[in-house]
Amino acid sequence: MAKVKGNGVFHRLYVGTGAFDIIGKRKRWYVIFGIILLICVGSIGIKQFNLGIDFVGGTKIQMPAASSQGDIQVEAVKESFSKALGEDATAVQSVGTGGTATIQIRTETLNTEQVAKLKTALNDDLKPTGGIQSISDSAVSASWGGEITTKALIALLVFLVAVAIFLALYFELSMAIAALIAVFHDVIITAGVYSLAGFEVSPATVIGLLTILGFSLYDTVVVFDKVKENTRGILGLTRRTYAEAANLAVNQTLMRSINTSLIALLPVLGLLVIGVGLLGVGTLQDLALVQLTGIFIGALSSIYIATPAAVDLKMRDPKYKAQAQRVLARRESLAKKAAAGQSTGEAPEGIESSDESVLDAELRKEKAYAAAAGVPSRTPKASDLRRGRPTGKKQR
Repeated sequence: MAKVKGNGVFHRLYVGTGAFDIIGKRKRWYVIFGIILLICVGSIGIKQFNLGIDFVGGTKIQMPAASSQGDIQVEAVKESFSKALGEDATAVQSVGTGGTATIQIRTETLNTEQVAKLKTALNDDLKPTGGIQSISDSAVSASWGGEITTKALIALLVFLVAVAIFLALYFELSMAIAALIAVFHDVIITAGVYSLAGFEVSPATVIGLLTILGFSLYDTVVVFDKVKENTRGILGLTRRTYAEAANLAVNQTLMRSINTSLIALLPVLGLLVIGVGLLGVGTLQDLALVQLTGIFIGALSSIYIATPAAVDLKMRDPKYKAQAQRVLARRESLAKKAAAGQSTGEAPEGIESSDESVLDAELRKEKAYAAAAGVPSRTPKASDLRRGRPTGKKQR
C-alpha cells in the first residue's frame, strides 16, 4: 500500500483530527506529573527556599567591581570580608557588566561599628574605584518581605475565588475545579524548581509567580471552550463519548497552545539573557526564571492535567456514563454486522439515526475548512451568475 502523504507528526498537529490520544492515556500523565509534584514538595519541605534579604532581613553592602589594578573578583571580596569580621558573608555576587558592574554583599544585620570596619577593610584590600565613599550600605528589615508575601497570598486567594466563580458560571463546576487543580499544580512545580535549583527568592519572584497564573488559565480556558463546543448535545448522540470529544478538542487546540507558549517564551528568554549576560544576577533574572518555568509548566498542565481532570470529574455523572455505554453498544453492534457481512445503511435498533447525519455534516465542514485554507477565493463574474456556471477552478 502506498504511504499516505501528510500523515506525519507535524501534519497531525496542524490538522488536529484527534490522532494523539491524550485523554485516553490520562492515568499515565497523572503518574508522571504526580512524581514531579512529589519531588518538588519534598524539596520545598527538606531543602526549603533560598530566601532573599528582603524576606530574612540583614545588611547589604555594595561597591564598584573595578579598581585601579583591574576587576575585583568575588573570591577576593569574600576573603576580605572574613578577615575583617571573622565570619563568612551570607552571599557575594557580581551584578552587571562593564563600567556599571558592582559587587553586592549580603550578610546578617551588622551594627554601625561593624559596617565601618568592613568598609575600611574592603577599601584597603581591594582599592575600589572611588575609594571608601563608593562603598554603600543599607539595612533591610524582614518585615517588608513579609508584608509583600502576605499581600501576594491575599491577592492569590481573591484571584482563585474570582476565577472559580467565573469558570463555574461560564463553563461548569467540574471545569472550574479542574482549572484550579492545574493552577495549584503550576504553582507547586514552579516553587519546587526554585527550591531544587537554589535560586534566590525575591519580591520579583513572588510577582512573577502571580503573573504566570493568568497565562496558565488563559490556555486552559481556550481548551475548555473547544471542549464545550465539541460536547454540546453529546448526551443525545452516539458518535463519541465525552472523553473522546474532549480529546478531539485538545488535539484541535494543541498547535495553538504550542505556538502561544513559544511566542510567550521568546521575550522571557530575552529577559533572561539580558539579566544574566548584561546585568548579572538581579531583578530581571529573578522575574525571567519564574516566568520561564511557569509558562512552560502552565502550557503542559492545560493539556495533560486540566482537561483530563475535567473529563474524570464529568464522567462521575451517571448520564455521561450511560452515554458512553450507548456509544460502545453501537460500535459493538456495527462490528458484529460488519463481521457477519451485513451492510445496511440503517443505525442499530435503539440508536439515533440522526447521529450519522451529524457525522456527515461535520465531515463536510472539516473538508470545506481544509479546502478554504488551500484555495484562494474568487469573486464570481456577472456572466457566470447569469449562466449559472459554478465559480472556482475549472474541472479537467
